[in-house]
Parts: sequence; C-alpha cells; structure tokens
Amino acid sequence: MLPEIFKVLIITLSDRAFNGTYEDRSGPAAEELVKGFFDRMSWKCMTDRIILPDDAAMLQEKLVKAINDYDIIFTTGGTGIGPHDITIETVRPLLSKEIPGIMEYIRVKYGAAKPNALLSRGVAGVAGKCLIYTLPGSEKAVNEYMEEISRSLGHTLEMLYGIDSHRKH
Repeated sequence: MLPEIFKVLIITLSDRAFNGTYEDRSGPAAEELVKGFFDRMSWKCMTDRIILPDDAAMLQEKLVKAINDYDIIFTTGGTGIGPHDITIETVRPLLSKEIPGIMEYIRVKYGAAKPNALLSRGVAGVAGKCLIYTLPGSEKAVNEYMEEISRSLGHTLEMLYGIDSHRKH
C-alpha cells in the first residue's frame, strides 16, 4: 500500500547558499519538478526544503533523522570531485540498497554530449523505506536528472512498497 501523502525532503548543499551569498536555484527547481511528478501521478505529496553547508556531519545528522520521516530525499550539490563535495561519501554508507542504473544512465546520456557531466558521482538508493537521490547542484543538471528519474520513479515507489505491477491479474 502506497502512502496516502508522500513526504519529500529536498536538501541543498552549498556553503554559499547557506551563507546567503548565493541564491539556491537547484532546490526550488527540484521541488517544482517533484510536485509536477506527483500531480501527473495523481498522488499527494508534501515537500520540505532545507539548505545546509558542505558539512558531512551536518548532512549525516539530518539524513539519519529524515530517513525515518520522509519517503523520498533529494539532495542537490556536492556530487563532484572538489574538496567540498561530501555528499556521496555521506549518503552511500546510509544506503541499504543502491540503485546504480539510473545515475549511470544519466551520466552516459548527458556525458555523451557534455563530457563534464561524467564528473558527477551521484548515487541513488534505498535507506529503510526511504528513496534517496543525489543530484548535482546546478539548476540545469537538476532538470536533466529529474526528467530521467521521473520516468521510473512511479515504478520504483511501487516496488519499494511491495506492489507488483508486472503481475497479470
């Protein structure tokens, strides 16, 4: 049985956005796209959005609490190879099941035309009953990633909740 209302958390990781020197555009973009997905599915959702600095301890603390309170968590930012990119190392140990195919596909699809896209180390997976997707920090990348994630998200949620949509009745 699917939740009556899906609870979605969007976490933007950015020192500059956290300090107010940069406007977070990736978090609001992810929120808008998530709401659009749930509207198209005729499923209800509520979203929360927060901004954190590039701090692994803060992110881990927030995730450990949120995994039990939310159905889906999207992070934006911190998926590259820079010194402040801590998202993947923080998220991956919390996953009980990784879903590598979606992120591999996105990297290959967009990396074919823009090789810099291959530098994103985003992961997707399950922690408890919570789906987690780590997206790059740019608004354009969030749009690209969410377009691809949305294509399988309905089926992913059904699988997570034990709904076998492959079976013939």
